[in-house]
Amino acid sequence: MKTRGSKKGTVRSLRRAMACILAILGVWMAAGPVLAGQWIPPAEPAGETQEEDRPVPLLYRFLLGESALFAQWARGGTEEEPLSPEEADEAGEQNLAAVTPDNIREKTITGGSGYLNSGGIALLNRTEKTVDLEGVAAAGTSLSFGPAAEGPQVLIMHTHGTESFARDGTEPYTETGTAHTTDTSYNIIRVGEEIARIFEEMGISVLHDTEIYDYPAYNGAYDRSRAGIEAILEKYPTIRMVLDVHRDALVGEDGTIYKPVVQVDGTKTAQVMLLVGTDDGGAVFPDWTEHLALAMEIQAQMNSLWPGLARPITLRTARFNQQLTKGSLLVEVGSHGNTLEEAVNGARLFARAAGMVINKYEGN
Repeated sequence: MKTRGSKKGTVRSLRRAMACILAILGVWMAAGPVLAGQWIPPAEPAGETQEEDRPVPLLYRFLLGESALFAQWARGGTEEEPLSPEEADEAGEQNLAAVTPDNIREKTITGGSGYLNSGGIALLNRTEKTVDLEGVAAAGTSLSFGPAAEGPQVLIMHTHGTESFARDGTEPYTETGTAHTTDTSYNIIRVGEEIARIFEEMGISVLHDTEIYDYPAYNGAYDRSRAGIEAILEKYPTIRMVLDVHRDALVGEDGTIYKPVVQVDGTKTAQVMLLVGTDDGGAVFPDWTEHLALAMEIQAQMNSLWPGLARPITLRTARFNQQLTKGSLLVEVGSHGNTLEEAVNGARLFARAAGMVINKYEGN
């Protein structure tokens, strides 16, 4: 058992902290404008969209907790106690700067150089895996749903239920943290309600878990939500798909907050990103390619109906609880720079596209 009160321990901690600071400063000076998961060009006029984005180089992924080293240092950890990718995301989310209307910039994020592109599918691969998109699509998924009358087919839930959106005069909610609130009329749970409503209209049997897993304690939310999912799956074994619905957080090096939007029939609509986990971090997840195949099918459906609605799929090293069912996906609707209205618009369209895919697999 380690003790932290000794003089030697203090010296080691100071040295580690200093090493981390120097490493971070070096990367910061070299990095250029960066956001979590996307690269932002420095000289793009406000209000314009950019057709090509590049993934952030590995050494630059420190913003918003993307570097486990940075997040670990910020929390006082040591090299013997590395953060999981899920914990690193949580650490970054807790350090968001205040959102102000004059600091938000609109952007439509699509595929291009730096992404894997195949047949209209765009993928940001943030793992060490080699991905054959055509091969993944051809192999498909073994997902299948029983009839809706037999019980819930889809579970919608929120590991980070307090995630919320930019406040304006029509959305004056009380924050419990920057871009977070426990008020379910204004946080990501409201977005999940819209997805559930559309699914039900399409004849899909849905269960919406409105439990808040990230408040009052934020760290460890994925462990708590996993326990919640497992309990629900035990009670409702007919569930074949779990959608963990979030919103993203996109911040440039200069503090600019980016909101991913697309115009759909003249209406500003938040873009939607599907995130797929893998076993690249060492956890057991042998069938992650089936989840990727499902995400690719939903992305293709979204963009065939509403071009630009889907951001590129992101492939990550951690599982994010997706190992629990064949149909598990993480859905990012907009970011903390979007308004709630834009996010609900995006959720509605996502649900219609995803519902078409779900109905295809009923009775398979």
